[in-house]
Amino acid sequence: MSNERIIRPSDADKIMKTLYDDISRRLEGSPTGNCPVELTSAFLKMCLAQSCGKCVPCRIGLDKLAALLDKVLDGEATMADLDVIETTAQAISDSADCAIGFEGAKLVLDGFKAFKDDYVAHVQTGMCTANFHDIPCMAACPAHVDIPGYIGNVQAGNYADAIKTIRKDNPFPSVCGLVCEHPCERDCRRNLVDDAVNIRGLKRVAVEKAGKVATPEVAAATGKKVAIIGGGPSGLTAAYYLRLKGHEVKVFEQRKQLGGMLRYGIPPYRLPDKWLDADIDAIIGTGIEVEKNVSVDKAKFEAIKKEYDAVYLAIGAQKGSGLRVEGEDGEGVMSAVEILRKIGDGEAPSFKGKTVVVIGGGNVAMDATRSSIRLGADKVICAYRRRVEDMPAQTEEIEGAMAEGAEIMSMMAPVKVQLENGKVTGMVLQQQITGPVDRGRPSVSAADAPETVVPCDIVIVAIGQAIDSKPFEENGVPVGRKSNIPTDIFGAVGDGVFAGGDCVFGPETVIRAIEGGKVAASHMDEYLGGNGDIRVAAPRVPASYKFQGPCGRVNLTERPAAERKNDFNLMEFGMSDEECKQECSRCMRCDHYGLGKRKEGTL
Repeated sequence: MSNERIIRPSDADKIMKTLYDDISRRLEGSPTGNCPVELTSAFLKMCLAQSCGKCVPCRIGLDKLAALLDKVLDGEATMADLDVIETTAQAISDSADCAIGFEGAKLVLDGFKAFKDDYVAHVQTGMCTANFHDIPCMAACPAHVDIPGYIGNVQAGNYADAIKTIRKDNPFPSVCGLVCEHPCERDCRRNLVDDAVNIRGLKRVAVEKAGKVATPEVAAATGKKVAIIGGGPSGLTAAYYLRLKGHEVKVFEQRKQLGGMLRYGIPPYRLPDKWLDADIDAIIGTGIEVEKNVSVDKAKFEAIKKEYDAVYLAIGAQKGSGLRVEGEDGEGVMSAVEILRKIGDGEAPSFKGKTVVVIGGGNVAMDATRSSIRLGADKVICAYRRRVEDMPAQTEEIEGAMAEGAEIMSMMAPVKVQLENGKVTGMVLQQQITGPVDRGRPSVSAADAPETVVPCDIVIVAIGQAIDSKPFEENGVPVGRKSNIPTDIFGAVGDGVFAGGDCVFGPETVIRAIEGGKVAASHMDEYLGGNGDIRVAAPRVPASYKFQGPCGRVNLTERPAAERKNDFNLMEFGMSDEECKQECSRCMRCDHYGLGKRKEGTL
């Protein structure tokens, strides 16, 4: 008879699991600005605690390495000790028997090379170069929106004040209340307790409750004229803050409507026109002049430079990248940018009865996939060359597309477009196999498997966007290898000419484009003789002393997939008053608590 028995988890096992969960949550909730040496030391000691002790590099090496880091943190290390840290970490990484030793040492080694200035600062000054006084959510927000400030206003029912607080740093509260990728939530300190505050959801509450909110008064006229080339999020942001500073501003837009990729890259089921127009109307309402349907060629650009005191290039990245495979010029092959642009202009095509294959795995690919379903396609397939978990699209976008009936074919790379009499009849795909990790994701290569032909009528290419900078290059504006417009740290590309947004960094998020416009506006104001201070005062609510214990996060819900896939109406529901009140109470008001010298009123 067997002597085995059922082993039930002991209290110690349960507590240990809870401890690991808490450590994991704290790591997830660690904001930027923490001392990298201290974090490295804590990680190294955890590795040491996991060591089996069988090999010398792990048993003795990690212990010695940990002691060296403690010496640095205690202010007792010398520059010679830093050399010993590097050589010791390298030796352990090269000789340890298992991942506990060699991966632990490798992380120390990588961190030492990346943060050497911090190690040197500890030795020379006894302190780190890291900044401990940033509010985590605000530091993670590219536009540095006063998040605790507007959440406090929402909690108090001061919705108009909440909008004013948001506009202090971001003139697109309606847009970001719906489609911001909310990097702020990743670093929300509430992660230390349970889960991040639904920051984007509370911004949407403020927009829905506030109605139309007047913008700040424009400063006295400066007599300076600014031209903004491109009416997307970056261009309009720069225009807004420059106008508030008293400069005369005119926006030149190539298309018949303002908004850039907000209108021509995000479908209405995620961002309805009325929400976008509300923000644009508020921006233009400050007294900004607009000229639409104008292409800025070499001659036009030269004329603009002569007429205006400063020019901001915010042309975005609105060209679709090609597949570079046989058959991509066939009838039925189109870019995701082209499809989304037609939808934005109210000229959506019909895919009724068609089979559509979308190539790509980002948010634009998901937008094209879900839009194709709404355009009446019988079947929609999204093919991506990596694994589903490697797709750059947001998880909720991928899950939403699948719920609406789209099929995700992962580990499939495009080989060629199959044509018959010049028209698409199928997409030829090659199965891939995962390989070594490259820049954070496993690389892929062609698997030893036959090609797969997917019969289809339409192929939509969504593998990236390109920048059309040729007219400006012809006029002396420097252009990078990827047709981007490189700038200095102040956003300048030449005397009186500045650039920002996607045309500088390549396709990025909405909030990054807004950041580019905001930073450019500050430096352009200085160039035009101002002080560069584009901040606008907004009312704040004092922080409450009450702390909400562990509490579930309120997630926004959507219309049923079977219903929403049939139209382009807004698919997401907002919060109820009850949900809003609870979610606001979860904010830990880091603008007042836990930031040392930086207290409320210094923002």
